[in-house]
Amino acid sequence: MLTGELIRLRPLEPEDADTLWRWHNDPEVMRWMAGDHPESLAQIRERYARLKPNSYERTSFAIESLAVGTLIGTCTLRDATPEQGRAEVDIYLGEKDHWGGGYGTDAMRTLCRYGFDSMRLHLIALWVVAGNEAAIHIYKKLGFQVDGRHRQAFRDQNGEWHDEYLMSLLEGELR
Repeated sequence: MLTGELIRLRPLEPEDADTLWRWHNDPEVMRWMAGDHPESLAQIRERYARLKPNSYERTSFAIESLAVGTLIGTCTLRDATPEQGRAEVDIYLGEKDHWGGGYGTDAMRTLCRYGFDSMRLHLIALWVVAGNEAAIHIYKKLGFQVDGRHRQAFRDQNGEWHDEYLMSLLEGELR
């Protein structure tokens, strides 16, 4: 387990499926996420019962609040390549009562520290919808920089198109 100031990162467990299903059915939580096809609770339980073990290529964590000890989100370093020393990151908090309290910042900092220190990454990248100002604020606070923009690459739940930013953080830039 990896511990930050407010959070602990631990491997995802099959028991997390019910909470994830609840989040995936909350439009406010899913607002800035690419929509998959709807899954039943049974389908999500089955998928999480067959989770592949974490590896260099893909490492996923549950985000737990240290104060409460409950699951509040997930994060993943994926598509990691030791040859290039890079990976992409995905993160979200599903428990809305933990939004705006520093949990996402702490989880992202802890995850990036793990990527740079333990995985020996040189670059961590992510894509973020231009309208997701709260996430962009966190990423910039941690040292991520905007590298590029995909025009109208994300369609929201209302059918409106938004640009997406490619952001990256180099080893040694984490704040």
